[in-house]
Amino acid sequence: MVDVIELETDRLKMRQWKKDDRSLFAALNADPAVMEYFPAILDKTESNAMAKKIQHLISRRGWGFWAVEEKNSHAFIGFVGLHVPTAELPCSPCVEIGWRLMREFWGKGFATEAATAALQVAFEQLVIDEVFAFSPVGNTRSRAVMERLHMENTQQNFEHPAISKGHRLCEHVLYMVSRESWNDWRK
Repeated sequence: MVDVIELETDRLKMRQWKKDDRSLFAALNADPAVMEYFPAILDKTESNAMAKKIQHLISRRGWGFWAVEEKNSHAFIGFVGLHVPTAELPCSPCVEIGWRLMREFWGKGFATEAATAALQVAFEQLVIDEVFAFSPVGNTRSRAVMERLHMENTQQNFEHPAISKGHRLCEHVLYMVSRESWNDWRK
């Protein structure tokens, strides 16, 4: 058993998942606006399986897609964190950073705040050289977060192998930030 890394920012707590998070996570995954850039919404069974897998990966590695709660209200707002994608991507093997927040928490800077803390863990504690992010080309909200994190568009768009060729979400952009450029930005 490894020690689970948990983080706090000014407004957020990033922690291991609790069973109580699952119903809110299912609501998040059933929201068509939240899932607009995913092939389909998830039903409760699929959402619970995803939460259980994320929780298991954190238990095994000590890090992952952490559950995020707002400190003032203790409300579960989604997840933000690091993951090793299993799909064969242009950057494989790699560590990605990702996020998915409930719609009512959009536009408040929470994704950027939590992702900044996750990058700090990636580069300072895990000593990872590069972190990647990817999304469908049209997902301008996620791309804006990537840019606020000082990630660079690699100009290496790719067809995501888990999405059918020709599907409107198949083409993905690939962003990257290196430990060196992140450290330069943080100075």
